[in-house]
Amino acid sequence: MTGEWLTVRTPDGRELEVLRHGADGRALVFHVGTPNAAAELAPLVRAIAGRGWQLLTYSRPGYAGSTRHEGRSVADAAADVAAILDQLEIDRFLALGWSGGGPHALACAALLPERCDAAATLAGVAPYDAEGLDFLAGMGPENVEEFGAAARSRADLDAFLERFAQGLAGVAPEGVAAGLGELIDDVDRVALESGELAEMLATGIRRAVSAGIDGWRDDDLAFVRHWGFDLGAITVPVSVWQGAHDKMVPFAHGRWLAAHIPGAREHLYDDEGHLSLALQMPRILDDLAS
Repeated sequence: MTGEWLTVRTPDGRELEVLRHGADGRALVFHVGTPNAAAELAPLVRAIAGRGWQLLTYSRPGYAGSTRHEGRSVADAAADVAAILDQLEIDRFLALGWSGGGPHALACAALLPERCDAAATLAGVAPYDAEGLDFLAGMGPENVEEFGAAARSRADLDAFLERFAQGLAGVAPEGVAAGLGELIDDVDRVALESGELAEMLATGIRRAVSAGIDGWRDDDLAFVRHWGFDLGAITVPVSVWQGAHDKMVPFAHGRWLAAHIPGAREHLYDDEGHLSLALQMPRILDDLAS
């Protein structure tokens, strides 16, 4: 199934880069991680192919071909998704967010309950100020440094991201594991050996930093501020997927989300990591559909 690139204009005049697979059927909106941009996602495309669904992936503001939205909050993703759905004349949808995309999928569940049938967060981060959660505990040192910089100042964050982005701008599939350093352990390294997952990640990361660090910076700043909505007010079905071998978004984040989102369905695994969960797409979509 070949994707079609589209440009969606938001009510405030920005442009969003959208990749659409399929022209009809139930719509799944996929929120990419951080840093990432819309790209061909072979495992996910394959998982929807037999379901008669359509897949919509978009680059958040500031990434690749999407206009920056300075000062955006996590909640702003809901309005952007609504703009995409409106232009494509789609009424209802499912939301799935991986890693940094998790909070944005939850924003859709919270703020578009009349359109969002269900949502899932896959290795998704919890709020920075979550009561009872040590946000940084268990993260790899690169993420501890990144979020620490985001919490201190934009200048500190820019300095970190500029340095890190230089090593990602030309990353090849075979270099993904090395580029992620101590953010992954052997479970995720094995997952990358398939090649397909590494290719998907490398393409999305290269596209993410192709226009600079604006999207990445704005994601991080949005994560350490209030998200702009109340997780406890979510009324649509939500499932939470997390692995104990995750060093980017530690297991405790998944446990916290599952405990604080009303009626959340837990999928918490001792043997999965941050990247390996992406290989469970058929199961994840079956759960969303149910």
